[in-house]
Amino acid sequence: MEERSHRNRRYIAVVASTAISLACGTNYAYSAWAPQFAERMQLSATQSNLIGASGNVGMYASGIPLGYMVDAKGPRPGVLLGGLTLGLGYFPIMKAYDAGPGSMSVVMLCFFGFMTGFGSCSAFQAAIKTSALNWPLHRGTATAFPLSAFGLSAFFFTAISSAFFHDDTSKYLLLLALGTSALTIVSFFFMYVPTADAYHALSTSEDRPAQSRRDSSQLSNSQTWRNKLRASKAQDETATEELSGSAVQDANSDETSSLLSDGPGDIGSEDGNPKHTSHHHHSHRADISGFSLLKKPEFYSIWVMLGILSGIGLMTINNIGNDTQALWYAYDGQTSKSFIISRQLIHVSLISISSFVGRLLSGIGSDILVKRLKQSRFWCLIASAAIFAHAQVAALKIENPHYLWIVSSLSGLGYGALFGVYPALVADTFGVSGLSVNWGFMTLAPVVWGNVFNLAYGSIFDAHSKVMPSGDRVCEEGLQCYRNAYWFTFLASIAGMVCSFWCVWHERHLKRRREGEGVSEHIA
Repeated sequence: MEERSHRNRRYIAVVASTAISLACGTNYAYSAWAPQFAERMQLSATQSNLIGASGNVGMYASGIPLGYMVDAKGPRPGVLLGGLTLGLGYFPIMKAYDAGPGSMSVVMLCFFGFMTGFGSCSAFQAAIKTSALNWPLHRGTATAFPLSAFGLSAFFFTAISSAFFHDDTSKYLLLLALGTSALTIVSFFFMYVPTADAYHALSTSEDRPAQSRRDSSQLSNSQTWRNKLRASKAQDETATEELSGSAVQDANSDETSSLLSDGPGDIGSEDGNPKHTSHHHHSHRADISGFSLLKKPEFYSIWVMLGILSGIGLMTINNIGNDTQALWYAYDGQTSKSFIISRQLIHVSLISISSFVGRLLSGIGSDILVKRLKQSRFWCLIASAAIFAHAQVAALKIENPHYLWIVSSLSGLGYGALFGVYPALVADTFGVSGLSVNWGFMTLAPVVWGNVFNLAYGSIFDAHSKVMPSGDRVCEEGLQCYRNAYWFTFLASIAGMVCSFWCVWHERHLKRRREGEGVSEHIA
């Protein structure tokens, strides 16, 4: 009876974590309201991009400190902090929109934009950790639900806005303020993290489904592991600590796809032994973490690639609304604002859905590449760069706004494919022991490069815009409003592809050299 109660609470905890994650990806919905907000507040495209970039900074740059907080204090404080911060970020932005031009400085708007990203990061890390702790033998499957919800967050809120609020930007911002906070805080009361005693009882209940997928030798290894878990309370506590560490590694990555995390019962787990999984199925090198990364040339190549490719994606994610507005103004000057807003919402939804698909394809595909085809995960990175390159070509050519969906869909797919595989690449290269800190270092790359590309777009768009007597900034040149920005990102995507091919060659070269030296390895 007690075991059934614990199991039910664990199911509910995953549902609560999924609901929380649904509130945490709203930074990717920025383009749904940014053009109207900039027009109302009489902001330039550069200033609008600064506000959007501030949200990205809050999401990415706060990963390390928030990860340590969730690790030390548990998921609940992270959920509460996230729920409050999301509301405190979106609500003042909504009030500024209602008050009109001059009601709030750009600096303060950037601060509240940062708050939305900070709150999303805090709550999302707590949600992922909760799922991982509750289902230690199936954490890949358990965390897949909140990860998927994060990817669909922008679509969820834009769909509600389209259905009920139409072109009312003020109500959309109010929905973001109240909806994100309500989802997070209500879910807080259903959060459940098993104690060491509960974990001891629950670990045995995970045995049955896991056994059906293993042969006799794997059953033997798995049974040995379970016997060790049952040996004593001290070993229970040790197992819980190990589980917590692995969960924090998942939680500290805002886009980490847990489909890539090998654990008992996860995709690619060969023997069910967490020790084998942790060290032999993720990394073929000694664990490196923290500032020791700065001594490794591999860190800079991987960091720069993540920055370049994520920056390409963020530029379109933050500016698809401007693309939509510019093309429709040139295509049909009589197009109503409400119609253009509805098109913006559609493109934000397309980015959200295709990003979700890209994560799944990249996560599962990288495991297939490594486990079955014995190939490098960097091929997924090449695929991401190639998708981005095609998206940039489309953005350079498309003048008819009816075909802009190609740009938004490809951009979301490439972005999802990038973040679906990257945490595993970091683990393969530097080990899993310090993955939480290492991923925190990595997520600084989108902050730097995302700002570079967004500010470049803003300055180019402003150069082609004109200020109307009303104070509004309008660009009526269609594709020419932003075309040069996509030349910039097209060249960057080609550079990312070349670097990825080099990484495939370099990894293969190192593997052959180790084999020649008689060093055995198992790369996953």
